[in-house]
Amino acid sequence: MFQFIGRRRVVQSVSLSVAACLLASVSLMSHAEVPAALQPKVEKYKKQLTEWAAAPAMVAAVRDANAKGGAGGGMTNAKWNDLEDKDPAVAATLTGPVASQIIKWEEDKNINKLFLRDLKGNLIAGSSKALLFNNASRAPIVNALKGAAWSDSDVKPDPSTQIKSVQISTPVLDGGKVIGVLHASVTAD
Repeated sequence: MFQFIGRRRVVQSVSLSVAACLLASVSLMSHAEVPAALQPKVEKYKKQLTEWAAAPAMVAAVRDANAKGGAGGGMTNAKWNDLEDKDPAVAATLTGPVASQIIKWEEDKNINKLFLRDLKGNLIAGSSKALLFNNASRAPIVNALKGAAWSDSDVKPDPSTQIKSVQISTPVLDGGKVIGVLHASVTAD
């Protein structure tokens, strides 16, 4: 009986090791470190994003959304995913002066999405329908809310556009206080 338990543990241990190796190799295949040649482009757009986030209209839109308790009004990611692109809730994030400015900025083909979010990670405005209405637990939001521009350390397909990109974000500041996030993807090509 003792030998059976010992072999079982060895088999389990080997199985776990093989599974860990497979997961690591899958992870490496789907992510690639930011190439040195791409890093200056990422840094350029982090600075650009910071300038855009400081635009008075962006600051005012985030301030207003936060004052209303967030832009969500009870919206959840599940509800958001069920909405058609022409739904009034979706259209509200794609129209108006702030959305128009974001859409204009996103015409730069070096970025392939641009979203403004409140302090809770809720979508305020964007260049297209966001994959998630609330992005609060995702790295671009979590890191920018710490108060500095951020970029991912690897190149991978963007979750919403599927274009190989590097995620970047920057805080929206009001009087030096973080009130929201401007988030984009820098195209890796």
